[in-house]
Amino acid sequence: MDFWCNQQYRENFMIFLIAIALWSIPWKALALWKSARNSQKWWFIAFMLINTVGFLEIFYIIILPKIKKKD
Repeated sequence: MDFWCNQQYRENFMIFLIAIALWSIPWKALALWKSARNSQKWWFIAFMLINTVGFLEIFYIIILPKIKKKD
């Protein structure tokens, strides 16, 4: 069966891609903004080049500051 010829499959796939973009873009923007304000160019470059659907960005924004406070 050719999935790309199925109209319903294409519509569902587009909805999925839009949902991923709506989730990922705000996290990426916030992480880029924070890394730029903190002059962390390597984090900034990583966020620009690596697309992790928000997971790396969430780690940087939420988890990494908690780890640094413990040290």
